Amino acid sequence: MKKRSNTRNVVGFAAGVAVAAGILLAPAAASAHVGLQPDGAPTAGSTRDLTFAFGHGCDGSATKSITIDLPTEGIAGAQPVVQSGWTIDVAKDGDAGRPSAVTFTADEAVPDELRAEVALNVGLLEDASGTIAFPVTQVCEEGELVWDQVAEEGEDPHALESPAPTLEVEPAADDASEDAHGGHGAGAAGESESAMASEEGDALPVVLGGAGLLAGVAALVVSVVALRRRSA
Repeated sequence: MKKRSNTRNVVGFAAGVAVAAGILLAPAAASAHVGLQPDGAPTAGSTRDLTFAFGHGCDGSATKSITIDLPTEGIAGAQPVVQSGWTIDVAKDGDAGRPSAVTFTADEAVPDELRAEVALNVGLLEDASGTIAFPVTQVCEEGELVWDQVAEEGEDPHALESPAPTLEVEPAADDASEDAHGGHGAGAAGESESAMASEEGDALPVVLGGAGLLAGVAALVVSVVALRRRSA
Protein backbone atom coordinates (compact mmCIF):
# COMPACT_ATOMS: atom_id res chain seq x y z
CA MET A 1 0.00 0.00 0.00
CA LYS A 2 2.83 2.40 0.83
CA LYS A 3 4.49 1.73 -2.53
CA ARG A 4 1.28 2.59 -4.41
CA SER A 5 0.89 5.75 -2.36
CA ASN A 6 4.46 6.79 -3.10
CA THR A 7 3.98 6.03 -6.78
CA ARG A 8 0.84 8.19 -6.89
CA ASN A 9 2.69 11.01 -5.15
CA VAL A 10 5.55 10.85 -7.65
CA VAL A 11 3.17 10.83 -10.61
CA GLY A 12 1.18 13.74 -9.16
CA PHE A 13 4.35 15.72 -8.51
CA ALA A 14 5.59 15.10 -12.07
CA ALA A 15 2.25 16.19 -13.50
CA GLY A 16 2.31 19.32 -11.37
CA VAL A 17 5.83 20.16 -12.56
CA ALA A 18 4.77 19.66 -16.19
CA VAL A 19 1.76 21.96 -15.76
CA ALA A 20 3.83 24.60 -14.02
CA ALA A 21 6.46 24.40 -16.76
CA GLY A 22 3.76 24.81 -19.38
CA ILE A 23 2.40 27.88 -17.59
CA LEU A 24 5.86 29.43 -17.36
CA LEU A 25 6.78 28.68 -20.96
CA ALA A 26 3.45 29.78 -22.47
CA PRO A 27 4.04 33.55 -22.13
CA ALA A 28 7.55 33.15 -23.55
CA ALA A 29 6.24 31.26 -26.55
CA ALA A 30 3.38 33.71 -27.05
CA SER A 31 5.75 36.70 -27.01
CA ALA A 32 8.27 35.13 -29.42
CA HIS A 33 7.38 37.44 -32.30
CA VAL A 34 7.17 41.12 -33.23
CA GLY A 35 3.91 42.54 -31.93
CA LEU A 36 1.95 45.50 -33.27
CA GLN A 37 -0.17 47.77 -31.10
CA PRO A 38 -2.23 50.60 -32.64
CA ASP A 39 -3.00 53.82 -30.78
CA GLY A 40 -6.80 53.56 -30.59
CA ALA A 41 -9.23 51.62 -32.79
CA PRO A 42 -8.05 51.87 -36.42
CA THR A 43 -10.75 52.83 -38.93
CA ALA A 44 -10.50 53.58 -42.64
CA GLY A 45 -9.50 57.15 -43.37
CA SER A 46 -7.89 57.68 -39.95
CA THR A 47 -4.28 58.20 -38.89
CA ARG A 48 -2.74 56.03 -36.18
CA ASP A 49 0.58 55.58 -34.40
CA LEU A 50 1.63 51.94 -34.69
CA THR A 51 4.07 50.53 -32.14
CA PHE A 52 6.19 47.52 -33.12
CA ALA A 53 7.57 45.73 -30.06
CA PHE A 54 9.95 42.81 -29.62
CA GLY A 55 11.34 41.17 -26.50
CA HIS A 56 13.87 38.72 -27.91
CA GLY A 57 16.82 38.47 -30.26
CA CYS A 58 17.87 35.76 -32.72
CA ASP A 59 18.47 32.62 -30.68
CA GLY A 60 19.99 34.72 -27.92
CA SER A 61 21.86 37.14 -30.18
CA ALA A 62 21.30 40.87 -29.66
CA THR A 63 19.13 42.82 -32.15
CA LYS A 64 20.88 45.36 -34.37
CA SER A 65 18.02 46.59 -36.56
CA ILE A 66 14.32 46.25 -37.40
CA THR A 67 13.11 46.79 -40.98
CA ILE A 68 9.36 47.27 -41.49
CA ASP A 69 8.04 46.70 -45.02
CA LEU A 70 5.13 49.00 -45.83
CA PRO A 71 2.14 47.43 -47.63
CA THR A 72 1.19 48.76 -51.07
CA GLU A 73 -2.53 48.60 -50.31
CA GLY A 74 -4.60 50.01 -47.48
CA ILE A 75 -2.30 52.84 -46.40
CA ALA A 76 -1.81 56.31 -47.84
CA GLY A 77 1.64 56.72 -46.36
CA ALA A 78 3.78 56.26 -43.28
CA GLN A 79 6.16 58.41 -41.29
CA PRO A 80 8.56 57.02 -38.68
CA VAL A 81 8.36 58.41 -35.15
CA VAL A 82 11.71 59.74 -33.95
CA GLN A 83 13.03 58.01 -30.85
CA SER A 84 16.31 58.27 -28.98
CA GLY A 85 18.65 55.32 -29.35
CA TRP A 86 17.70 54.60 -32.96
CA THR A 87 18.89 55.74 -36.39
CA ILE A 88 16.10 55.79 -38.97
CA ASP A 89 16.36 55.19 -42.73
CA VAL A 90 13.40 55.40 -45.12
CA ALA A 91 13.48 53.51 -48.44
CA LYS A 92 11.32 54.95 -51.21
CA ASP A 93 9.69 53.16 -54.10
CA GLY A 94 10.35 54.60 -57.57
CA ASP A 95 10.10 58.20 -58.69
CA ALA A 96 6.85 58.79 -56.80
CA GLY A 97 8.82 58.81 -53.59
CA ARG A 98 6.34 56.63 -51.73
CA PRO A 99 7.98 55.03 -48.66
CA SER A 100 8.33 51.27 -49.12
CA ALA A 101 10.26 50.33 -45.98
CA VAL A 102 11.57 51.87 -42.78
CA THR A 103 14.69 50.60 -41.01
CA PHE A 104 15.36 51.35 -37.34
CA THR A 105 19.02 50.68 -36.45
CA ALA A 106 19.89 50.58 -32.76
CA ASP A 107 22.74 52.80 -31.62
CA GLU A 108 23.64 49.89 -29.36
CA ALA A 109 22.44 46.36 -30.07
CA VAL A 110 19.43 45.41 -27.93
CA PRO A 111 20.27 42.42 -25.70
CA ASP A 112 18.12 39.32 -26.08
CA GLU A 113 16.52 39.65 -22.64
CA LEU A 114 15.38 43.27 -23.11
CA ARG A 115 12.20 44.61 -24.71
CA ALA A 116 12.31 47.45 -27.24
CA GLU A 117 9.80 49.40 -29.35
CA VAL A 118 9.79 51.43 -32.55
CA ALA A 119 6.86 53.34 -34.03
CA LEU A 120 5.32 54.56 -37.28
CA ASN A 121 2.59 57.10 -37.92
CA VAL A 122 0.39 55.57 -40.62
CA GLY A 123 -2.45 57.08 -42.65
CA LEU A 124 -5.15 54.62 -43.68
CA LEU A 125 -7.02 54.94 -46.98
CA GLU A 126 -10.74 55.64 -47.03
CA ASP A 127 -11.47 52.21 -48.52
CA ALA A 128 -9.09 50.28 -46.25
CA SER A 129 -10.57 47.31 -44.38
CA GLY A 130 -9.69 43.89 -43.06
CA THR A 131 -6.16 42.73 -42.25
CA ILE A 132 -3.11 44.75 -43.27
CA ALA A 133 0.25 43.02 -42.77
CA PHE A 134 3.56 44.75 -42.05
CA PRO A 135 6.35 42.19 -42.66
CA VAL A 136 9.39 42.73 -40.43
CA THR A 137 13.03 41.68 -40.78
CA GLN A 138 14.91 41.50 -37.49
CA VAL A 139 18.70 41.59 -37.98
CA CYS A 140 20.88 40.48 -35.08
CA GLU A 141 24.59 40.36 -34.40
CA GLU A 142 24.38 36.73 -35.42
CA GLY A 143 21.62 35.74 -37.83
CA GLU A 144 18.25 37.30 -38.61
CA LEU A 145 14.53 36.55 -38.31
CA VAL A 146 11.93 37.33 -40.97
CA TRP A 147 8.38 37.83 -39.72
CA ASP A 148 6.27 37.71 -42.89
CA GLN A 149 3.69 34.94 -42.61
CA VAL A 150 0.01 35.87 -42.87
CA ALA A 151 -2.77 33.45 -41.94
CA GLU A 152 -4.98 32.29 -44.80
CA GLU A 153 -8.76 32.30 -44.42
CA GLY A 154 -9.71 29.73 -41.80
CA GLU A 155 -6.11 29.32 -40.61
CA ASP A 156 -5.16 29.92 -36.99
CA PRO A 157 -2.66 32.83 -36.90
CA HIS A 158 -1.24 31.49 -33.64
CA ALA A 159 -0.11 28.37 -35.52
CA LEU A 160 2.27 30.38 -37.73
CA GLU A 161 5.98 30.04 -37.01
CA SER A 162 6.94 33.55 -38.20
CA PRO A 163 3.77 35.69 -38.16
CA ALA A 164 3.92 39.18 -39.63
CA PRO A 165 2.60 42.00 -37.45
CA THR A 166 -0.93 42.75 -38.63
CA LEU A 167 -3.44 45.56 -38.22
CA GLU A 168 -7.21 44.97 -38.25
CA VAL A 169 -8.94 47.95 -39.88
CA GLU A 170 -12.64 48.68 -39.49
CA PRO A 171 -14.42 50.29 -42.48
CA ALA A 172 -15.51 53.89 -42.11
CA ALA A 173 -19.18 54.38 -41.22
CA ASP A 174 -21.14 55.02 -44.43
CA ASP A 175 -23.99 56.70 -42.58
CA ALA A 176 -21.79 59.23 -40.82
CA SER A 177 -22.81 62.03 -43.18
CA GLU A 178 -26.44 60.88 -43.13
CA ASP A 179 -26.38 60.90 -39.36
CA ALA A 180 -24.89 64.36 -39.48
CA HIS A 181 -27.62 65.62 -41.83
CA GLY A 182 -30.29 63.74 -39.94
CA GLY A 183 -28.99 65.07 -36.71
CA HIS A 184 -29.06 68.60 -38.11
CA GLY A 185 -32.66 68.16 -39.27
CA ALA A 186 -33.68 66.69 -35.96
CA GLY A 187 -31.94 69.54 -34.22
CA ALA A 188 -33.76 72.11 -36.32
CA ALA A 189 -37.10 70.40 -35.65
CA GLY A 190 -36.26 70.23 -31.99
CA GLU A 191 -35.33 73.88 -31.93
CA SER A 192 -38.61 74.77 -33.72
CA GLU A 193 -40.68 72.74 -31.26
CA SER A 194 -38.76 74.27 -28.40
CA ALA A 195 -39.39 77.77 -29.76
CA MET A 196 -43.09 77.03 -30.13
CA ALA A 197 -43.25 75.68 -26.61
CA SER A 198 -41.40 78.75 -25.40
CA GLU A 199 -43.83 81.06 -27.20
CA GLU A 200 -46.78 79.18 -25.77
CA GLY A 201 -45.21 79.35 -22.35
CA ASP A 202 -44.65 83.10 -22.70
CA ALA A 203 -48.27 83.71 -23.91
CA LEU A 204 -49.88 81.73 -21.09
CA PRO A 205 -49.11 84.22 -18.32
CA VAL A 206 -50.49 87.06 -20.51
CA VAL A 207 -53.76 85.19 -21.09
CA LEU A 208 -54.08 84.29 -17.44
CA GLY A 209 -53.27 87.84 -16.43
CA GLY A 210 -55.92 89.23 -18.80
CA ALA A 211 -58.53 86.79 -17.47
CA GLY A 212 -57.67 87.79 -13.93
CA LEU A 213 -58.02 91.47 -14.79
CA LEU A 214 -61.47 90.96 -16.34
CA ALA A 215 -62.57 88.96 -13.32
CA GLY A 216 -61.40 91.76 -11.07
CA VAL A 217 -63.26 94.42 -13.09
CA ALA A 218 -66.44 92.33 -13.03
CA ALA A 219 -66.18 91.92 -9.28
CA LEU A 220 -65.68 95.67 -8.87
CA VAL A 221 -68.81 96.42 -10.94
CA VAL A 222 -70.87 93.97 -8.87
CA SER A 223 -69.63 95.58 -5.66
CA VAL A 224 -70.49 99.11 -6.86
CA VAL A 225 -74.00 98.04 -7.90
CA ALA A 226 -74.54 96.37 -4.53
CA LEU A 227 -73.44 99.49 -2.64
CA ARG A 228 -75.79 101.71 -4.66
CA ARG A 229 -78.75 99.45 -3.90
CA ARG A 230 -77.99 99.54 -0.20
CA SER A 231 -77.73 103.32 -0.29
CA ALA A 232 -81.09 103.61 -2.08
